[in-house]
Amino acid sequence: MNCFNLFSLMSVWAKSFSAKRTFKLLLICVALFYLGICTVMYLVQRSLLYLPRVYDSASVDQNAKSQGLVRWTDATGSNIGFKRLAMRQPALGSVMIMHGNGGTATGGAHYADDIQSVTNFDIYILEYPGYEDRPGTPTEANLFAAASEAFQALPANKPLYLVGESLGTGVASYLAGTFTNRIAGLVLISPFSSVADVAQYRYPILPIWLLIEDPFRSQDYLMNYHGKVAITVDGQDTVVPEKFGLRLYHSYAGPKKLWEYPNGGHCEIYLPHAKFWKDAIAFWQSP
Repeated sequence: MNCFNLFSLMSVWAKSFSAKRTFKLLLICVALFYLGICTVMYLVQRSLLYLPRVYDSASVDQNAKSQGLVRWTDATGSNIGFKRLAMRQPALGSVMIMHGNGGTATGGAHYADDIQSVTNFDIYILEYPGYEDRPGTPTEANLFAAASEAFQALPANKPLYLVGESLGTGVASYLAGTFTNRIAGLVLISPFSSVADVAQYRYPILPIWLLIEDPFRSQDYLMNYHGKVAITVDGQDTVVPEKFGLRLYHSYAGPKKLWEYPNGGHCEIYLPHAKFWKDAIAFWQSP
């Protein structure tokens, strides 16, 4: 082999080695970048899921008073939400409301307006830890604990119903799966099979099942419940696409009712509200 041929072979080998090294370095950089994205998402996930509105107590009390709400407190006198009792007592039942991630308990007063316009129910609206003026931090565990405590404070001598919207549907589903024999019916507005499913849809390249801390597995919770479940889904919902509400509806084996609004956005009810609640309550109370 002459010197020219030897030099050519060495040049080819050097180029091959350089290409392999460059490829490996590129893979390492991509892996580190992907790991960085996963780390950032893990750290900020709760700031994406929870959007608490915080106000001073005087402002909250003033807002509640303007809407006919009074403080709902636990046995120690600590605030757990707001309530509005039926005009005629004794009431025919109690409804516990769980709002969405960007809502508040006082902001849920419209549910009291709508429901009490068609029936004689007491309304209780749960406030989450870290929202309005309630101390604490919003996490799945904290929301479930707060909801369980509040539910057990409800009167036990009349039918109990749950209403959840958006994130609150996960809390309502948890209560239904936990207190299975005490809940007469649910209305879930823009629900999901799980927050993990929605997150995976939003971020398909990420291993959500490894990263998520608050999965809100509504579909799993409702497997333990056998009462009446009413669900609304909206075709133009960009927050919780309707397929996740439909997945929850079709997976539920108990008595159920579905309202589909093709032109509706997130948590929109495309019916006169009095008619919707009249129909929903009739479903709750049907044999």
